[in-house]
Amino acid sequence: MMDFQELYDSYSQDVYRFALWLAGDESKAEDLTSETFIRAWTRKDEIRTATLKAYLISIARNLYLMQLRKESRMTDLDDNHSDPSPGPDRVTESRHELSRIEQILKSMRECDRTAFVLRVKHELPYNDIARILGLSLTSAKVKVHRVRKKLLNDRVKREGY
Repeated sequence: MMDFQELYDSYSQDVYRFALWLAGDESKAEDLTSETFIRAWTRKDEIRTATLKAYLISIARNLYLMQLRKESRMTDLDDNHSDPSPGPDRVTESRHELSRIEQILKSMRECDRTAFVLRVKHELPYNDIARILGLSLTSAKVKVHRVRKKLLNDRVKREGY
């Protein structure tokens, strides 16, 4: 049986030429050649010296076909898609805005604040809000409107409209 150096010296040029013909790229052919000899050497018990060249070329071909299958499943990433999650500056800005809203809500009467939260956060209809707070339908609408108006005025003042 040959040692690895003899095996490589005897057949590496043939395997490389075949791999270059298959892949059409020198670096891929070099990789295929190297991988072919690694695979052959790790399975040296299966090698029959009468068909050594054919065995090595079939390994190179199978490796090439496996590589093609892997590449066919890969797709290029599209540069047009950016990360949809907000950046740190936007997260910080949102936290500050939320803090301002909380401060405004805390400064309002509990009944107005509750009506607003039930409408905006819990999406309850005005009839249910009125029933929960023991108010008329019109009063429930007015309370939610007051809070919205106060929040809007604060935003307008901050942004300088």
